[in-house]
Amino acid sequence: PGWLLSPAGRPYLDCILHKNQRRAFGLLERPALPPALAVPTVTYKLFLAGRSGVGKTALVAWLGGTPAPPAHHERIEATTLFWPAKPRASGRPVLFQLHLWD
Repeated sequence: PGWLLSPAGRPYLDCILHKNQRRAFGLLERPALPPALAVPTVTYKLFLAGRSGVGKTALVAWLGGTPAPPAHHERIEATTLFWPAKPRASGRPVLFQLHLWD
């Protein structure tokens, strides 16, 4: 669980941060990793559906490290997040790319 903050995981975390906050990536962007740290990317698309006002947009904003919008507007918005991890089974780092559709 503490791999991301360890010396081995810190370079992966640094590639997704900007000024110690999560960097926002567009749909076609991805973190720039040095060739020595290249890892496979695992992509997931997550569609959040539910009643109005239950916190779907606030959850996506929190995961993305951005403030929740003060006003609620009915819309479909896509947010792309990257998260490095080291699964216990493989022992090799991977980069999760999460497309959150709210």
